[in-house]
Amino acid sequence: MFEHFFQCPYCWETISMLLDTSLSATSYVEDCEVCCRPIQISAAFNNQELISFNAEDIEQ
Repeated sequence: MFEHFFQCPYCWETISMLLDTSLSATSYVEDCEVCCRPIQISAAFNNQELISFNAEDIEQ
């Protein structure tokens, strides 16, 4: 597991998320731990190294 810190696209608070490094790519929705709004998370790993991460709002 890999802990990654980023800003919520809604409330701009810094939050952390544990990402599974055994997956080469993953995409899912998780609620912000501060404002509880849904965030679309996308992450990609290469040899257990984070190569891309995106956190987007899905309420448009």
